[in-house]
Amino acid sequence: MTKTYFVTGTDTEVGKTVVSCALLQAAKQLGYQTAGYKPVASGSEQTAQGLRNSDALFLQANSTLALTYQEVNPIVFEAPTSPHIISEKVGQPIDFSVMTDGLIHLQSKAQWVLVEGAGGWYTPLSAQESYADWVVEQQLPVIMVVGIKLGCINHALLTAQAIKQSGLKLVGWVANEVEPAGAYQAEYLATLHRSLNAPCLGIIPHKNIELLANVGSYIDVRCLLTV
Repeated sequence: MTKTYFVTGTDTEVGKTVVSCALLQAAKQLGYQTAGYKPVASGSEQTAQGLRNSDALFLQANSTLALTYQEVNPIVFEAPTSPHIISEKVGQPIDFSVMTDGLIHLQSKAQWVLVEGAGGWYTPLSAQESYADWVVEQQLPVIMVVGIKLGCINHALLTAQAIKQSGLKLVGWVANEVEPAGAYQAEYLATLHRSLNAPCLGIIPHKNIELLANVGSYIDVRCLLTV
């Protein structure tokens, strides 16, 4: 049976893509055939091949399967804003069935599918529905990315509570040092370890994006094998 996980963040710009690539790399090291999936992406560039989102391209590059861009990112918008805003402006509704069909397709090909969300847990996809609604519909176990900085403890606890209230399981979290470690970094991490009722899958130190190829060494996913 294909293992599938949804990666959410405590906010936008906390490094979901870095962590998703790290998880894909770690799963590859365990021998899994992997696929990264970004159902909805905004903030993209027009290329000769069409709109391309950098996060989706990183997921494509870090999947062990040779996937087309469309397989990785079926719904893509150019403007860097919340998906529901640009979706309405360009008259392109975000269809849950398209997201689901793409997921089912990848699950038929891969042993390990990593689904990366957009923004935080309750990112709207329309006036009525959020990303969380789709994840609940799919009943996906959740991995939370915590961007380690001032305020991260509150954001992490609120997100973890929201996931629990949605009826889903937070199966792990990853600490991503989005800025150089400050004077109270150890205390932030200790509080998160103590307060979050889920295993920490790793701590990714502050690094340049050029080193993304080696980021999986900071992650241990063996505790997910029974999830």
